[in-house]
Formats: sequence, C-alpha cells, structure tokens
Amino acid sequence: MTAAFYRKRDLVRVAILTGGGDVPGLNPCIKAAANRVLEAGSEIIGIRRGWGGLVDCNPNDPESLKRNTMTLDAGTVRTVDRTGGTFLHTSRTNPAKVAGSELPDHLRAGREGEGPHDVTEHVLAVLDALGVDALLPIGGDDTLSYGLRMHNEGVPVVAIPKTMDNDVHGTDYCIGFSTAVSRGVEFIHNLRTSTGSHERIAVVELFGRYSGETSLVTAYLAGVDRALISEVPFDIDKLAGLIMDDKNRNPSNYAMLTVSEGATVAGGEVHLSGEADAYGHRKLGGIGSTTGQALKEVTGQKIILQELGYLMRSGRPDSLDLMVATNYAVMAADLALEGTSGRMVALRSGTYTSVPVSVTGDGVKRVDVGEFYDVDGYRPKVRHVGGKPMFLY
Repeated sequence: MTAAFYRKRDLVRVAILTGGGDVPGLNPCIKAAANRVLEAGSEIIGIRRGWGGLVDCNPNDPESLKRNTMTLDAGTVRTVDRTGGTFLHTSRTNPAKVAGSELPDHLRAGREGEGPHDVTEHVLAVLDALGVDALLPIGGDDTLSYGLRMHNEGVPVVAIPKTMDNDVHGTDYCIGFSTAVSRGVEFIHNLRTSTGSHERIAVVELFGRYSGETSLVTAYLAGVDRALISEVPFDIDKLAGLIMDDKNRNPSNYAMLTVSEGATVAGGEVHLSGEADAYGHRKLGGIGSTTGQALKEVTGQKIILQELGYLMRSGRPDSLDLMVATNYAVMAADLALEGTSGRMVALRSGTYTSVPVSVTGDGVKRVDVGEFYDVDGYRPKVRHVGGKPMFLY
C-alpha cells in the first residue's frame, strides 16, 4: 500500500463499483449510497465495469478516466433506480489474476506471457490518483474476496453483499435473492399452464453454482413436486420413480421439478463449458437438459425443459430487494463517512448490522440439508421454522 493513500482530506471522496453477475437492486443501491454521500457534503465516483475499470484505468490518460470512472451527482442517479441491472456495468475481472491477453496496453510493459498477472499495485495507484478515501464494492464472494484483498492492502473498504444464490458468509441476506425467487415462482406457476395442458413433466433449471438455496426456496414456495440442489447428488432412476408417482397422483396428470445448475447425478460431475474466468469458474448449465432427457428415457414421458437462467436476474427489484439495497447502501455510506472500514453490511436475525469484511474469505454458504431438505425424497422439507431467518438460510 502506498503511504500517500493515507493523506488527510476535509472532503471525503467515496468510490463505488459493482462486480460479478448483475442482480435486481444494484441501481437503487448505487443511488442511495450516492445520495447519502452527497447529502453529507462529500464526493462519490462510480467505477465502471467493477474491478475491471480500475485495471483498465490509466490515470495519465483523460480519455481512460472518462471511460472507466464517472462522477455521481444527484442528476446522474436521479432515475437509475427505476431499472434493473447496474448502470455502472460489471465484469468478472480479478486484478490479482489478469490474463496476459486481457492486460490493457499501459500494463503490458515488463509483463510477458499469458500469466495470470497480479496488477494490484496498479489498482492501488489508481485509487490513490483518483483521491479515493473509501471504497464500496458491491458483489458476491468473488468480488468481495478482492475487496478483502484491498482491505488487507490498507484501502478503507465497506463491502455490500449481493448474489442471487444468497451464499455470502456473514449475512442472512444478499441483494437480488428475493427477486430471483419471486421470478422463479412466477415463471413456474405460468409454466403449469402448458405442462398441465400437455400432461407432461416440466424440468426447470435455476441458477445456483455451489448453493441450492434458490432452487430449494423457489420449489418450496411454488409447491413444486421435487427439487434437485447442488449439495445432494441424485439418482436418476429413483428420481424417475418419484416424479412418476407425483404425476399419477395429480388430477391434472403432470409434475414439475426444479434443478440447480450446479446439481449433479450421483457419481457424475457438474456440467461445465467454456474457459474459466479470472476467479476460476467455468460456465455452468446443461444439467436440466441432461436430467430431462434421462427422465424421458426412463419414464417414456414427454418433457418440458425450461432454463430460466438470466430471466431470474432481469428487470426491476421487488420491494424486499429495493428495501435491503437501499438500507445496505445508506449503512455502508454512513460507515465510510464516519471513517469506519474493514466491514461488510449485513442482515443478522432480521437486524441490520455490519461484520468484519474478512468473513468473505470463509468460502461459500450452503444449504443446511439436515434442516431444510429431504434427501430421500429430493424435495424441500423444513423441519423447524422457529428461530430461523426469514429466508430459512
């Protein structure tokens, strides 16, 4: 960390960025943080494209600054909360692991080969050149893991958790989860029309890499017959018998199941494609199709396959995500303005609080199978509601 970073300033300048996959609630979060900082008489800038904006930024090039940062004022953020996604844009760039082919021209000197290259010193220099006194990264485990790196390097960081999978350690809730579940429930109920009309089995693939929370809660709330989650490998013959029993017992002669994209057949592996991103993740998807085809072969039934994918993270946030995103932003801005850092805003037992940002290094939260899942029946089973968080996580 450069010593110059710790200069004293009367006017606090805050920077905010969004990284990883987009979720509903990001724009309201940015707006609320900006307004809170501006009301305090301080400045706030947005970093475009997450950590990638800091990698691409060349402080000596005005055009580079224009491409990768923007001043946030009341006019800039006035209407952004009316849409989904993030108007600052996002990326999955990890400055600690930048491929040689992705290095901007101003960082190529002295760096040869494909790498990966750690350009953290450059990121620190950019933050210093921009006069950033506090950094608010909004993201999931991957984005916030580099936020933890920034904290360890001496940058004042206040993190804000977001992910559809609701799998960040240290908080009961992450921005985007409620809307993702709401979308899933809505689409499943709509899909009942065609599934029932044609008397078929519907297989609905939902996002969820390591945590089956989205599949589990969506199935629980939508009354789906079976739910396959990332934490529990499944046997296709056993599943086929269960789903046929469900179909035969249904007066409308159809059945439905959800599948986490990270779910696996017993003895098999997750379905991956493409090259790994900077955090080591390859694209997931295809388990729904594989499951549907296997069920068709075993049962002889016709299958409707629906991959919800990006539809779960599209559009405006529901009221819960709007509430949490706004309050997380206000709390994060207040912490930064008062000089508190090294924290992540969180919800714990229904109460807004903050926890050490180091919790983001604890890995991914996963479904408590013993409390919330019927391993033999491949479906949600909530054994105890009392004392559990609102979203049973």
